[in-house]
Amino acid sequence: MPTSLRALVLNCTLKHAPADSSAELLATEVIAALARHDVESTLVRVVDHDVRFGVSADEGDGDEWPTIREQVLAADILVLATPIWMGQPSSVCKMVLERLDAEISETDDEGRMVTFGKVAGVAVVGNEDGAHHVSAELYQALNDTGFTIPANAVTYWVGEAMQSTDYRDVDPRPEKTASTTSVLAANAAHLARLLRSEPYPPAG
Repeated sequence: MPTSLRALVLNCTLKHAPADSSAELLATEVIAALARHDVESTLVRVVDHDVRFGVSADEGDGDEWPTIREQVLAADILVLATPIWMGQPSSVCKMVLERLDAEISETDDEGRMVTFGKVAGVAVVGNEDGAHHVSAELYQALNDTGFTIPANAVTYWVGEAMQSTDYRDVDPRPEKTASTTSVLAANAAHLARLLRSEPYPPAG
């Protein structure tokens, strides 16, 4: 059985490329940390794709979610990177969660959701103390849609309240954020390998 893993990192910034994105910066740091554990990652900036609102796997009429969904299903690890807006995950991130809701009704031949055995992590940036709230929301939604959450599955940075400093403006990079990114990557890769070798039992 191959030991290398695949990760898909979805940057849920509201900004279209090539605009600077602090969420993308933290996402690339997660990717670098995952690479140290033999994980090959793909980064997708969701807002640059025509993803439609809805809760099905394919909303038709040019919806680009099915292409992203193929990458989700091909990956061992899914990481959602989101900024904080008004104390909440971004609207793009919430749309991604709504689209993942379709996976609840998608099962394999043994009755398991097709996302069973996939590990999920979270990366959060913002200028207010909302990282714990955001990660809690994402953990619940990801778990509901079949993903497994490892220990310490979030890395984040939040600036001083009511100030204008972004993560991409911080130099040098905060040591605490770097260490939590490393732990997230190590635990996600470890759990993904365990679940690959020992899948969940059949449903029922």
